[in-house]
Amino acid sequence: MKRLKIFFFICSTLLCIHSVAFAKEEKLPLPRFASLKSSEANARTGPNVRYPVRWVFVRRGEPVEITAEFEQWRKIRDKEGDDGWVHESMLSGKRVVIITGEKPQVIYRKPDFSSGGVVKLDPEVRAELHSCHKEWCRIEDSGYKGWIERSHLWGVYPQEEIDQ
Repeated sequence: MKRLKIFFFICSTLLCIHSVAFAKEEKLPLPRFASLKSSEANARTGPNVRYPVRWVFVRRGEPVEITAEFEQWRKIRDKEGDDGWVHESMLSGKRVVIITGEKPQVIYRKPDFSSGGVVKLDPEVRAELHSCHKEWCRIEDSGYKGWIERSHLWGVYPQEEIDQ
C-alpha cells in the first residue's frame, strides 16, 4: 500500500511539472503590441545574432508591434512600418502608445468630451496605456492621467479592450 501511495505521489508530481512546462509554451496572439525593455536594442534582418543589424532602437519604452515569432526571437514593426528581429529579452508587455495627428490632442478627465481637459499632448509623445473601452483609452504621461480618443493613438488595435 505504501508503494502505491508513493507511485501516485510521483505520478501526480510529474503531471504537475508537465502542466507547468506546457503552460509556459502557450503562444500569445499575433500580431500584438509590446514595448522595448532596453534603451538599446538591435533590430536584425533575421532571427539570430548571425544576421546583420538593420538598425538600433535607442529609446526605452518605444512601442512596437510583434508580427512573428521564431524560438526566442520576435519580428517587430515600428510606427513607420520598419521591421526587424529582436530577442524576446529586449521586449516588455508594458503597453505604450504614440499620440498621432498633426496637432496636440486633448486628454480628458473622463471618456467624455464634456468632462473637461486635463492636458494637451503633442504628436509623437509616448504615453503609458492603462485601459481602452469602446472608442476611448486611458493613458498617462508625466503624471497626467486621462482619456483620449483611440483614433489618436498608435499602439492599440481598433477593437481591442484593455484593462491593466
